[in-house]
Amino acid sequence: MKRIALPALLILFAFSYIPDPAQAGVPGMPLRYAMQGGPGGDINLVVQQVSFSPARARVGDPIQVVVIVQNLGEQGDTISARILANGKDVAETWFTWDGMQSNPVRQTFVWDTAGAAPGKYFIRADFSDWNSNNPFGGVMTVSQPLVLVPAGAPFPDGQPAGGTATQTAPGFRNSPPGW
Repeated sequence: MKRIALPALLILFAFSYIPDPAQAGVPGMPLRYAMQGGPGGDINLVVQQVSFSPARARVGDPIQVVVIVQNLGEQGDTISARILANGKDVAETWFTWDGMQSNPVRQTFVWDTAGAAPGKYFIRADFSDWNSNNPFGGVMTVSQPLVLVPAGAPFPDGQPAGGTATQTAPGFRNSPPGW
């Protein structure tokens, strides 16, 4: 009986330990917290839409990227939100959200293309939170590439500068009033 009691007490102690919430999700934390996403619920930050303009620009033109993000979970966090062009970071900011499910939030970035090589660029928004129950829900790539030509050069097919490219998650229709 004594051989069973000691291991049982150790296991009971290990699972009754309540960690500091700042340490939730850290390797070595009790299994019940890892399974629940930590003591506050799950994290589920989802990129609902990414758009950029102009879609046809010249080297040196600023590109505005607008990302609509929504928290579908029950826990907040702070992450480094990034915009990538062909896999290279071109804009970054800290993004913080609270722990309540929320309406979509708009985050705007500007990419200064000065010094960028002419070509086609696929724009990707990366709001990944590796503590999330859905770590890839925070990523979206616009399927239409940005066309960047040298300053003063004509655009392919005689198209004018400008335009907007948008990628939207399936089923996303919820825009807050005033957008």
